[in-house]
Amino acid sequence: MSKSTRHIPSLDGLRAVSFLLVFAAHAGLEHYVPGGFGVTIFFFLSGFLITTLLRAEFEKNGVISIRHFWLRRTLRILPPFYVVLLSALLIGLAVDPPGTLSPPAVIAQALQYTNYWIIRHGYEGQPSGTGVYWSLAVEEHFYIVFPWFYIALQKAGLSARNQAFVLWSICIFVLAWRLMLVFHYHAPMVRTYLASDTRVDSILFGCALAVWKNPVLDDVALNERRWKYAYVPLAALLLVGCLVVRGDNFRETARYSLQGAALTIVFIAAIRYHHWPIFAWLNSRVAVFIGLLSYSLYLLHLAVLLGIARALPNAGLPVQGAASLAISIALAWAIYITVEKPCARLRRKLSD
Repeated sequence: MSKSTRHIPSLDGLRAVSFLLVFAAHAGLEHYVPGGFGVTIFFFLSGFLITTLLRAEFEKNGVISIRHFWLRRTLRILPPFYVVLLSALLIGLAVDPPGTLSPPAVIAQALQYTNYWIIRHGYEGQPSGTGVYWSLAVEEHFYIVFPWFYIALQKAGLSARNQAFVLWSICIFVLAWRLMLVFHYHAPMVRTYLASDTRVDSILFGCALAVWKNPVLDDVALNERRWKYAYVPLAALLLVGCLVVRGDNFRETARYSLQGAALTIVFIAAIRYHHWPIFAWLNSRVAVFIGLLSYSLYLLHLAVLLGIARALPNAGLPVQGAASLAISIALAWAIYITVEKPCARLRRKLSD
């Protein structure tokens, strides 16, 4: 297994799957397509990739530069985010009735605490189509805390296996916290679905995979037949079960934990066995292209969907969805060329 983190097989395809699940749900198929699961995949992927990069840096240099980490994350996340947020804000000021936008709600988005703002105040006052930004706030909170925590794990001299056990232990603690919120405090779904303290385990499952038996960095011997006919089918069955069981109490407690465990298996197989037919399409040109644009697509797709619905109210969901996807891809490509690529060049200079 190559120890390069420049290209990880299937990763762009998994990003594409995440986005398409979210897009389809927002395009009117929410009763059939699990858009929330797409967000969970995004979380797992972020934890896995960020921790893989931190680990690679530590193994290469013996230290991790917090300053460079935050600078790289800033260049990756914030420029497209503020471009889209500012655009949505200006459009809202131009077309929405006066008083529609709330300065405190927009400030909460700009300063990355919008998930807790929504829990307390709802979605009112945000620019149209920016409600999905709560998940970015969750990830930003993770980026602020986790590098310090990972450095502490290294300084403690813990083995890779024990580091993973620490992370899984935190995941169990987060599950227990969700159980308490749901069954003792009777917290509403918005509290457990949006808050960083109740969703961080979806990211930490990815972190745990990155530190121990990482399919990119570690040469771990796997029984391909066992993975093909036992582990992956069981993981798929578990994921289907999480989607079939519809009770809110289950969905807001154990669901995220079970999905994290199943995604651990899926990610290992998708990366190590990317030649399997079930995973090969993740590395197709179309999947890689959508995955490449997935961040900007995620940022702007809901605003485009709402704009097309307003402009073409009688077109029907299939036409609205197709038009919205095409426009979203075109806009995301423009952002990729004008914003993301220049920032990526700066990030690479910092990494070299």
